[in-house]
Amino acid sequence: MARTTPSQPEETDAEPGTPGPAGYRRSTGSARGAARRDDLLDRVTDDLAANGLVDFSLRRAARAAGTTHKVLLYHFDGVDDLLAQAIVRLRDRRIGAAFAILDRQQPTLSARVRALWPVLVDAETGLRVLDQAIGLAMYDPQRHAALGREASKQYLPLLLSLCPVAWPERRKREVAELILAALRGFLIDWLTSGDTAGAEAGLEALSRALDREEAAVE
Repeated sequence: MARTTPSQPEETDAEPGTPGPAGYRRSTGSARGAARRDDLLDRVTDDLAANGLVDFSLRRAARAAGTTHKVLLYHFDGVDDLLAQAIVRLRDRRIGAAFAILDRQQPTLSARVRALWPVLVDAETGLRVLDQAIGLAMYDPQRHAALGREASKQYLPLLLSLCPVAWPERRKREVAELILAALRGFLIDWLTSGDTAGAEAGLEALSRALDREEAAVE
């Protein structure tokens, strides 16, 4: 993942006076530039979803996006920035898929959490890549800590939305954090051991805990 320094910009839709790294001028102020950047990010995200993080580099991303590494450096602050933004986008897709199947009419919190599991383990939602990203954050926190922090920030709104509306915000947050930690642990165990029965057993225990939490008298 070596950072590559550009020499000359290859995009020409920059707004005057908007410098980028190494003297580049950024196109974030123009609709055309924003659309171009968004398209590039989508293509890189598709490549990550299909091929994972192993051997990810600026040149590989450029091939996937159908451009050059200099063009990517014109739109992004280097390979780490591009990777972080692609991971965020991939996670957004996964969360969008979860919201799409979420039925607020399901009678219990545990049932709503249960309904998320098929989305979380679906390879099409980038499961392995996103868990690799968490591993990268743990392996090199100085460089990639944001990959872990952003995961929690992105998932918590979804999990908070599963909690009963009448609950105090503090209780929602506590339970959402519990669900996040438990599901993350089940996913890592499932990916690393292939033990689907173990994940299912953990989900059953989590469901019972959530049922007790929901039935508790305030």
